[in-house]
Amino acid sequence: MEEKTTTIAQPAEKMRYLSELAVFQDLSPREMEDLNRITTMSTVPKGRVFYRPEELGEVLFILKEGKVQLYRISPEGKKLVITTLGAHTLFGEMALLGAKMHNTFAEAVEDCLICVMNRDDLERLILGKPQVALRILDSTGRRLRDAEERLENMAFKGIPARLASLLLRLAEEQGSNDITGLTHQDLAESVGTYRETATQVLNDLKSTGYIDIGRKRITILDVEALTAVAES
Repeated sequence: MEEKTTTIAQPAEKMRYLSELAVFQDLSPREMEDLNRITTMSTVPKGRVFYRPEELGEVLFILKEGKVQLYRISPEGKKLVITTLGAHTLFGEMALLGAKMHNTFAEAVEDCLICVMNRDDLERLILGKPQVALRILDSTGRRLRDAEERLENMAFKGIPARLASLLLRLAEEQGSNDITGLTHQDLAESVGTYRETATQVLNDLKSTGYIDIGRKRITILDVEALTAVAES
């Protein structure tokens, strides 16, 4: 990796975390010990790009704490966010299906704690424990469904509908109608538009009383009305 993360040696903490993940719940104590041995746990500070398109290593990332943004850069230099992942999620597993993280950057948008496993070790694990493979595929399937929904929105919906859909999804993920931690630039990159356009749409939604806007905070005031915008 071009920018180094900090590897931390806390085997007891790592073992406890790995044992809490549903994807590994079928492993025996001995197998968990082996898993603990073949994974590394690293801290990644906010703002660091820890995976780039030119990276040759194929690894599975397991996000313990923080948030990670996966995105691509167009030939014109425009950033398009593929997804933002929260704690207890996996990424990088598409290599097992023959699809590497081509053209994809991974950036810590919060301070992160990440476990890493290389492809060879992961393949050995799932060959011995097919249940692990099934759970990884289930996780991948959910993310692909989300990606397909976003692609459909971008293909057939205007910017107001895209932003409304995004705000509703973020509110559901955060468990609150107060959406925090995102700038207008972040929102724009998530729906494939420019910051100025996103800001104008957000201001329009505010003027209609559907949302309120603060510093890195958007509060949904009228869920029903915003849902109607998202479905328009």
